[in-house]
Amino acid sequence: MFLPEGMNVMDDTMRGRILSRPQDYAWIGDRFLKPPVRQVVLSFHGLGYSGMKDAPDTTDMELSASGALCVFPYYGPWSWMNDEAAVLVDTVLDAVFARFPLDPATPVISTGGSMGGLSALMYCCLSRHTIAACYANCPVCDLPFHATERPDLPRTMYAAFAHCACGVDEAMKLHSPLHQVERLPDIRYLIVHGDRDTSVNKAAHSDKLVALMRRQRLSVEYIEVPGMEHCSITDYGIYRRTLDFVKSFTL
Repeated sequence: MFLPEGMNVMDDTMRGRILSRPQDYAWIGDRFLKPPVRQVVLSFHGLGYSGMKDAPDTTDMELSASGALCVFPYYGPWSWMNDEAAVLVDTVLDAVFARFPLDPATPVISTGGSMGGLSALMYCCLSRHTIAACYANCPVCDLPFHATERPDLPRTMYAAFAHCACGVDEAMKLHSPLHQVERLPDIRYLIVHGDRDTSVNKAAHSDKLVALMRRQRLSVEYIEVPGMEHCSITDYGIYRRTLDFVKSFTL
């Protein structure tokens, strides 16, 4: 895993707790799974989520029926996939692979929307696990710009990165897909963004990232949705495409 100098790692006591009780650190959909496990699907939540998921949604149910072990990490309401979040998710994955147990070749798919979209993208290059594919809905791609995009955001950047020896500004760049595009692995990506998104501006985020990804010759499918607001996929054809993309990566 790439971690900037001065950032934290997990101590053995905390790692042991997560390995013994991963259900305290992530919702794991094994009860709804139709075996065998053919993939692990990580779903990263958006900014501010502080609850504990207690039931599958319709996406979880369809994925589970096709052999996906769905995992919803509790990686922090304001984490922005910082070093602590990446280490937590890695350890949850260690526990999942050991507990069930899973073939080491089982594909891991990284997904999420908004902050979760940034997290899905950044986890691909921060994780010590190999990620097979990534789907991001209305992702934050330019984190330094996003800190200026809305008045509710600067405090969340401080919460995520104030501990970093390099400083908050540099840490934001180190966790910004637009600034770290050269670190993104050569896997397949699906990005969806609507042109009526007032929370995460499409032109400032996904448009710029996709252009750079294509310049890097990464395999990225970009679905631009006229009239769509933030993370609100209402077109069934687009929703179907996102599910089919995730389900196409199986053991």
